[in-house]
Amino acid sequence: MSGFIGLLPILTGNPGIHFAMGSNRLANHGRGGRLGKKYLPINKGNYSMETVEREKLFEKYLGEGWEEEYQSYRSNWIKFADEQYVSEYPLLVDLEISSLCNLNCPMCYTITERFKNRVNTKLMNFKLFTKLIDEISGKVPAVRLSLRGEPTIHNRFIECIRYAKAKDIKEVSFLTNGSKLSPGYFKKVLEGGADWITISFDGLGETYERIRRPLKYEKMLNRIKGMKEIKNRLKTNKPVIKIQSVWPAIRSNPEIFYETFVPYVDLIAFNPIITYFGKDEDISYEKNFLCPQLYQRLVIGADGLAMICSNDEDNSVVAGDTNRETIHDIWHGEKLGRIRDLHGKKDGFMELSVCRSCYLPRLTEDSESATVGGRKFIIRNYVNRNQGIGMRANGDTEEDILIREDFG
Repeated sequence: MSGFIGLLPILTGNPGIHFAMGSNRLANHGRGGRLGKKYLPINKGNYSMETVEREKLFEKYLGEGWEEEYQSYRSNWIKFADEQYVSEYPLLVDLEISSLCNLNCPMCYTITERFKNRVNTKLMNFKLFTKLIDEISGKVPAVRLSLRGEPTIHNRFIECIRYAKAKDIKEVSFLTNGSKLSPGYFKKVLEGGADWITISFDGLGETYERIRRPLKYEKMLNRIKGMKEIKNRLKTNKPVIKIQSVWPAIRSNPEIFYETFVPYVDLIAFNPIITYFGKDEDISYEKNFLCPQLYQRLVIGADGLAMICSNDEDNSVVAGDTNRETIHDIWHGEKLGRIRDLHGKKDGFMELSVCRSCYLPRLTEDSESATVGGRKFIIRNYVNRNQGIGMRANGDTEEDILIREDFG
């Protein structure tokens, strides 16, 4: 798993997806008037450590070259979810070009036998990739080339970036562990036209090396410094670089973590930890949850199967198959329509196990705070979720344990 450690930004990133600040909204209207106010987490789970000025600059750089369209895209990201509006095409398509990973991080579901048994882990066929890009060219503003695996291990990764940009995809982004981003390779990524890279960098020094094994801290830090040097030399703001860490890895030294990276990257953020191992039982939920992703994005796995959202890691609910169907047909298809209808009912998400286990409807508490550069921010941890780095024991059985080291 590359950048999707802990929680999505939101995407991430960006995403949540596409901006670092977590925000929740109350939608005042539901589909067909069946709902009152709904809990609508637009960008939940990925939290900025930044100044307002740097956040604005990050967004400015992302919109360079398509400023008006970018503002419309960002506005619609909220508006379509708020109004439960199904547009002609999704605003973002996640094309997972790799569901394989080259690391063995202790909190990642991709290391488990459950994931390996349930998911057809592979690299996306390039012919399928180009077919999907051809369909959404000029219709979908943003594509993310990652989800569960490490995208840079795809042998045609640079070609994927170039092809998407040549087909007028305005924003091409990906999440990565950074293992392949040597100076020479990063320059190819930049020249290919990548707009946004999120790098998972969990902690400093030995903490980083214990989590991101077998990567080495100094080598990876120097690579990030090298990215800044290359961008400066070429006088370009893109790709914007975002660094994110799981919160437990930086809990004891958030200011040092921030100061380490602020000269070299465009945005710094963190994620609270949530289990992917299906062992949490005492889960508290927000009232009247409505999933925004059903109106924002469509996720296509490396095998071509469409997921109902980016948080169904096991692809337990298949919305369609792009090997046989178009993105348009899946987006407007019966399966996604039924799921949208479920979410349109009061607490309808509880009828789907994948939605019950998702972090988006999960209740948070302002249980911690930290200070960076005189700025105080709140850590919104999940209720009844221990903020340790989870891993599996006993040959990937269902037992969930915590590494009880001090990740500081």
